Amino acid sequence: MAREERQESLLIGEYAFMGRDSLKLAASVVACELVGVAGAVFTTPAIPGWYASLSKPWFTPPGWVFAPVWTLLYLLMGVAAFRVWRLPNRRERNRALGLFGVQLFLNFSWSLVFFGMRSPALGVAIIVLLWLAVAATMRAFLKLDRKAAWLLAPYLAWVSFAALLNVAVWMLN
Repeated sequence: MAREERQESLLIGEYAFMGRDSLKLAASVVACELVGVAGAVFTTPAIPGWYASLSKPWFTPPGWVFAPVWTLLYLLMGVAAFRVWRLPNRRERNRALGLFGVQLFLNFSWSLVFFGMRSPALGVAIIVLLWLAVAATMRAFLKLDRKAAWLLAPYLAWVSFAALLNVAVWMLN
């Protein structure tokens, strides 16, 4: 029996991941979750003072919703990235992962700008770029792995909602 066949496998959905795949999955999810943690460095201190003092639209969710939603979205993003990363090393795969990296950077940048710099106006500009980058990433993933693309659909929906919320906060303040 080959060495790879003797390794324990990690079952996720219909797949059994072995060895390197398990490490790639873990690395993908951890990398995405760390972006959330890095963004929280700017978000958490701004919430009780600056953000609490802002006028917000009627459709603003309660504060406790954001952490579990983002944690789940980062998990889905990590699984999506893993599904593409495990594909053969080709230009299309690398381009798709590059787009994924761009949207992760913009995701972090939004927290830095909106909460860290306390700039809803600049936050609007960043979140529009983020939305475009997520949509481009989904399109690139779709060509490689349909499930990976659809794993990003809740993220795109949430970024759409967050953009609406960001615009409303900007206009109200």
